[in-house]
Amino acid sequence: MHHTKLSKRHWLLILTLSLLTFVLGTSEFVIVGILTDISSSLHMTNAKAGTLVSAFAITFAIATPLVMSATSHFPKRKWMLFLIGSFIVLNALCIISTSYIMLLVLRIMTAIVTGVLISLAMIVASETMPIKKRGLAISFVFGGFTLANVVGVPIGVVIAESYGWNATFMLTTFLGGLAFLASFFVLPTRLSQIRSSIRDQFSLMTNPRILMAFFIPALGFGATYTVFTYLVPILKGMEAPNNSISLILFGYGFISIFSNILAGKIASHNAIGRLRFVFLVQAVVLTSLFWTTNHFILGLANIGLMSLMAILLTTSTQLYLIDLAGIYQPKATGLAASLMPVASNVGIAFGSALGGIVYHQGNLMNVTWVGGIVAVCASLLTFFSHRLDQKQKKSA
Repeated sequence: MHHTKLSKRHWLLILTLSLLTFVLGTSEFVIVGILTDISSSLHMTNAKAGTLVSAFAITFAIATPLVMSATSHFPKRKWMLFLIGSFIVLNALCIISTSYIMLLVLRIMTAIVTGVLISLAMIVASETMPIKKRGLAISFVFGGFTLANVVGVPIGVVIAESYGWNATFMLTTFLGGLAFLASFFVLPTRLSQIRSSIRDQFSLMTNPRILMAFFIPALGFGATYTVFTYLVPILKGMEAPNNSISLILFGYGFISIFSNILAGKIASHNAIGRLRFVFLVQAVVLTSLFWTTNHFILGLANIGLMSLMAILLTTSTQLYLIDLAGIYQPKATGLAASLMPVASNVGIAFGSALGGIVYHQGNLMNVTWVGGIVAVCASLLTFFSHRLDQKQKKSA
């Protein structure tokens, strides 16, 4: 922990955890791309099939902190391997699903496994790396989700179109097997194991500083998804050719890879201090879409900037929550590690709902203004939290 350089062993662990999040992300996100195939195959409406997505997100948000609290004393290596094995079994069962209820139950169980594994991956990345390299390591682990959207999901959709939606779960099962093998050989045996009570864990959730930190990423993601949820209608309003929209969305995902790299750099020093201004820039970028989308090229460039700003907050807020837990409730770092993924799901749900309300009230492009306002709120909350940090340092 005193070294500042990453060894080959460190990099191997980072790549293994990134592979794990890539697999988990592909399993979580690909369902959106194959919903119509599922609804057609199982003879139900698209709206009913859509509950597979919402049920996953709700379960993820509720169950992750609960399970992390209850299992905080479990040996991390054995627990992670068991969960990856469970993920493989659940995805394999999805292949042979013949009813909506069966698939729904399997997706709910997969959501629980996914949420806990993501949290554990973040803890392992945080506690096994040199202090100055934690931001870089966690940005790589988050990068697995970005690659899942850019690479994993499109491959899964192509497989579904060619061989049926069940075949997509063959892909996630196979990827799960690869993640299990890599984790079995690479995960360290000596990982922290803190025994704490449920009371210790949930005392963290009543701490005002933790709650404040939780809503920073929730608002940050909310700002993006107020607009991103309705990006396709916006592109159609820009008169983008129908056959180019999927290419533009791919470009959006590709640019987010660089957003993830920058997130690690922001987190390397004075993360929350820097994040105050990142949200202000995000507000300007989102609001600018109101005007730039009147011109196709300017609009595309602005959308590219929106993607670049979208996930700059991830690494900083993940480390911030873990570090705050170290100050206020050291026995609850496991729960703290689960809060950023939960906050992102809360933000996505909030932003999508808010954008929908604005959209149905009238002018679609008003979502850009509202997204900008939410980003300003995230900035103000970050300013306030950073100020409290500085006061605490002075009084220490």
